[in-house]
Amino acid sequence: MAISSLTDTYTLSNGVKIPVVGFGTWQTPDGDVAYQSTIDALAAGYRHIDTAAAYGNEESIGRALKDSGIAREEIFVTSKLWNDMHGYESAKQALDDTLKRLDLDYLDLYLIHWPNPKANRDNWAEANAETWRAMEEAFEAGKVRAIGISNFQVHHFEELLKTAKVTPMVNQLFVNPSDMEDEIVAFNNEHNVLTEAYSPLGTGKMLTVAAIQEIADKYNKSVAQIALRWSLQHGFLPLPKSTHKERIIENGQLFDFELTADDMAALDKLEGVAGSHNDADKTNF
Repeated sequence: MAISSLTDTYTLSNGVKIPVVGFGTWQTPDGDVAYQSTIDALAAGYRHIDTAAAYGNEESIGRALKDSGIAREEIFVTSKLWNDMHGYESAKQALDDTLKRLDLDYLDLYLIHWPNPKANRDNWAEANAETWRAMEEAFEAGKVRAIGISNFQVHHFEELLKTAKVTPMVNQLFVNPSDMEDEIVAFNNEHNVLTEAYSPLGTGKMLTVAAIQEIADKYNKSVAQIALRWSLQHGFLPLPKSTHKERIIENGQLFDFELTADDMAALDKLEGVAGSHNDADKTNF
C-alpha cells in the first residue's frame, strides 16, 4: 500500500479507517503542555490522537480537540482502560469517565491497556473476559467505533479469544527496531489485527544509536524519521510522542522517502539496542 500523508489510513477488520500515524501523549503532563502539543499536532496534519486514562491528560486533550476547529469525525481518538478498572461494571464506568473527561460522545478506539495487572494476577483471564464483554457492548452500541488490546502477548490473546464474540481490531505494542516482538506480531497478522507501535523510538534511546544515525545521514533525515519510516514499511502504525512543535512536525514528515530493502534489513538486526518490552506478567502496576 502506497502511503503519502498523515491522513492516509489503514482499514481495520471491521472496515473502520485509521490514520497511519498517531500522535502519542504518554508522559505528556495535563494542562498547557498536553493542550498545546495536541493543538500543534493537529495543526501539523495529524488526525489520530492516542491517549489513556492512566496518562491523566484526557481533559486537556479534549479541550484541544474542541478548540482546534477540526470536525470531530475527521479526528481519530484512542483511549485505554487502566488496570484498576478491569471487570464488567468497572469497564463500563471507565469508558463513561473517559468520554466525560474528553468531552466526547464516542471514541474511535478503546483498548485494554495491560492484560495482567498486578491486582489481577490470580484471575487475569476472567477479568479480561468480563472487561471485553463490556467493551463489546460499547462497540455494538456505537460508543466506540473499534475495540482492541495493548501489551497482550500470545497467551493473553489466546485466552481472550476463548470468550470473545468480537476479535480485537488492534494490539498496541512496544515495537521498534530494538524489539520487533515477532511472535505476537505474527499472531496479530494471522488474526487480521493491526499492530500499533508505541515507543517507536524506544522511549528515545534509539536517538543515540550510531547504526541508525548512519542510515539517517544517507537519507538526510533524522534518526526519528528513519525509525518511524521503518515502522510504516513493516505495516505497523507508529505513535511518536513529542511536546516540541518542531519535533512534532518533523515526526510527521515521513512520506518523501523510502528505505531500501538493505536498510530495512540492517534496522531489523538491531535487537536490544534500545531496550525491550515489559513482561506483562511481571509488571508491578
